[in-house]
Amino acid sequence: MPDTAPRGSVATHCPYCALQCGTLLGHDARGTVVEPSDFPVNDGSLCQKGWTAPALLDVPDRLRRPLVRGADGRLAPADWDTALDTVAARLRRIRDRHGPDALAVFGGGGLTNEKAYLLGKFARLALGTSQIDYNGRFCMSSAAAAGNAAFGLDRGLPFPVADLDAAATILLAGANPAETMPPLMRHLRGADLIVVDPRRTKTAERAALHLQPVPGTDLALALGLLHIAVSDGWCDKGYVQERTTGFDAAWRRAVLWWPERVEQVTGVPVAEQRAAVELLGEARRAYVLTGRGAEQHSKGADTAAAFINLALALGLPGVAGSGYGCLTGQGNGQGGREHGQKADQLPGYRMITDPQARAHVARVWGTTPDALPGPGRSAYELLDALGTEGGPRALLVFGSNPLVSAPRSAHVADRLAALDLLVVADFVPSETARTADVVLPVAQWAEEEGTLTNLEGRVLRRRRLLSPPQGVRTDLEVLHGLAVRLGEPAHRYPTSPRRVFEELRRASRGGKADYSGISYERLDAGEALHWPCPERLDGQPHPGTPRLFLDGFATPDGRARFAEVDHRDPAETPDAEHPLYATTGRVLAHYQSGAQTRRVPELNDAEPEPFVEVHPDTAERAGLREGGTARVTSARGTTIARVRLVGSMRTDTVFLPFHHPGAGRANLITSTALDPRSGMPEFKVCAVRIEPGTEAS
Repeated sequence: MPDTAPRGSVATHCPYCALQCGTLLGHDARGTVVEPSDFPVNDGSLCQKGWTAPALLDVPDRLRRPLVRGADGRLAPADWDTALDTVAARLRRIRDRHGPDALAVFGGGGLTNEKAYLLGKFARLALGTSQIDYNGRFCMSSAAAAGNAAFGLDRGLPFPVADLDAAATILLAGANPAETMPPLMRHLRGADLIVVDPRRTKTAERAALHLQPVPGTDLALALGLLHIAVSDGWCDKGYVQERTTGFDAAWRRAVLWWPERVEQVTGVPVAEQRAAVELLGEARRAYVLTGRGAEQHSKGADTAAAFINLALALGLPGVAGSGYGCLTGQGNGQGGREHGQKADQLPGYRMITDPQARAHVARVWGTTPDALPGPGRSAYELLDALGTEGGPRALLVFGSNPLVSAPRSAHVADRLAALDLLVVADFVPSETARTADVVLPVAQWAEEEGTLTNLEGRVLRRRRLLSPPQGVRTDLEVLHGLAVRLGEPAHRYPTSPRRVFEELRRASRGGKADYSGISYERLDAGEALHWPCPERLDGQPHPGTPRLFLDGFATPDGRARFAEVDHRDPAETPDAEHPLYATTGRVLAHYQSGAQTRRVPELNDAEPEPFVEVHPDTAERAGLREGGTARVTSARGTTIARVRLVGSMRTDTVFLPFHHPGAGRANLITSTALDPRSGMPEFKVCAVRIEPGTEAS
């Protein structure tokens, strides 16, 4: 621990992104303070959000008592017994009248592994519902679908972050880590960066080569890069023959995407396409990394698969010092999708339709496989069905703010309003919480114990510095209290994170994400444990698996699969009424829906209001001026934003961050077209028109 460590420090991790930067949290004369630790992913650094994280602990509007909406339509304070009794009674009434699938649960990618695990168990046993999904469906689902298909296993980075230090070339497709996870840039500074992004982001400004495609054409570009890799002699034929299958089918698609055709579709010049492949092909150590910009499309899984195809053709995955990876976004986006809060999965990254998986988890849970429901609706499909005939009539939300983060958010607001019961567990009154019938105040990051799994598959310990404020309970305590009131045995829902993790270990044993060899004791002793980390039969501790696939892929024959994919247009393209593309994303100062960061004065002062980036020529044609307001309208709605003139923007594209609420919600305009494989909505491209607004707007 460094000499600068604050008094009474605990070693823990930042509450924000999937890097999960190591921190030392303690006290000094200013109150709760944070210092970076020498944890490998951040190596003694933090971003602006990490440095200001302690401010979250005492925000003025922190929730400290349960709230129940009365007959007058107002939320009023209540004691815990009243709040939980109210929720349980109304859940029972709805279930008795409409069946168990009339109850639904919506989780979050920031929940600890223990909370994600118990939430999935609660939904399937205490509620008996199949209707559970989480906001990670909006983040990593496309890359997960592609990774599972290609490698037989989905882990954001199948290698430690620190391996990137020695890379010669790194292609970043749709990723902007200079803003979304700045400490990662320390690991990229020795490489030539190839950035694929319609915007000239802060990451693109540092790149050796910036490919700026038309929004929604990343798949065509990836096919073209594969075409060049093969036709120009960069393909590693020995690797393809020995370690992969399906190349011929993939090549039949890519052969039709010659460079000139790709330039016509994407706008990326032929010379830049060839330069990108040459940089990758000549590099002794190279990586292909995808992010939300490539994945949040109605063809996001195919796009991620196309970049995996490129990596396979170059012989990168499963080779020490090279590879393919996905830059997972949310704090526990990796662990959150492994332990059962996803509609189609059970703990250990098991599929809920697999009879053996169902039997294993049922044994751990003390029930029968037939008692477990089947797969439910994916996240947007679940939200879209709320309050409809045959859809859920009650929704419990843990760790998410879908009123801001979901696409077509005005429609989602209508669906939430149509419910018979909306319950939100949170530590601040998010936009979704303000519309709830019951609000349950829960502990936050520095007030709880648990584990999270970062983007490199490393399981981490979250340690408590403070006790929750009086009147606040943990999510585990909330689930326990509700489950008991619904007739479940108390022992089935432990309130101790350590006890929950011990059960999670058993439930994950033998699964793709096997945590059975991981324990709090090993983590507290400082061991670096990446899953899979099975419990060994000889009793010796398994070292974990920091680097996957070196000896073969997690497929039946040990070979990676090329995917046969082809480009198709986004669900919506510009026309006379909506002549521009709109794309959305994150900015440095804010995180996800902004419910946390908008409450931190330093962060909110940095980006206090919604804005739209517009090329000066586009702005002039639309009658817009720098600093004025604009109305950005799609077929689904209109959002209001402050105009920023940006000379590096494409003239056919505008950009909006999605962190702001109210009339400035970017997701008022976004498309609800879904990827058929992953359920990912098409956040990254929709057709809009832009026109001057008024200051009153």
